[in-house]
Amino acid sequence: MLFNEKEKTLFTLTRDDPSNPLASYAKSGFELDGYEWPSVEHYYQAMKFDDAEYREQIRLAAHPADAAKLGKSRRHQKRKDWKKNSVTYMTRATYIKARSHADVAQMLLNSGDMEIKDLSQYDYFWGSGRDLRGENAFGKMLMGVRQKLRKELEK
Repeated sequence: MLFNEKEKTLFTLTRDDPSNPLASYAKSGFELDGYEWPSVEHYYQAMKFDDAEYREQIRLAAHPADAAKLGKSRRHQKRKDWKKNSVTYMTRATYIKARSHADVAQMLLNSGDMEIKDLSQYDYFWGSGRDLRGENAFGKMLMGVRQKLRKELEK
C-alpha cells in the first residue's frame, strides 16, 4: 500500500500477509544453513531454539502462522542470545529470500527511497504499532536489505 502524506511517501505492509512477497509470511522458499525454508517466518521462528528436533518441527510447519505459533512455545527454551540476535536472523533470511527470488528483490528495489512501515497494530517492536510510533524494526530491516541490494547492483 502506498500513500502520500504531506509529500512524504510511505510503503506499508504487514509482516503476516502471505500474499505480499515482502512479508515474512510469504511462501517464497530459500535455502539457508543447509535446509530449505518455506518462508522467512519459518526460519526466524526456528532459530529461536537450540533444540534441533524442535527447529525441524517448525521448519516443516504447514503454514507460516503455524511456525509462528510453535515459535511462541513456552515448553521449549529459547536461545540465551535470542533478543540480541533476533533482528540478525530476520535480516539474514529476508536477504537470502530476496537473492533467491528476483521478483522479491525487484519489488524491494522498486520501492525507491520510500520509508517502509509494518502496520502491525499491536507489535511495537517489529511493527509501527497502532499510533505509528513503534520501533518498526521490520520496516527498517527491509530498508537495510534494499540498501544492500542496491550496493550490489552498483558493483
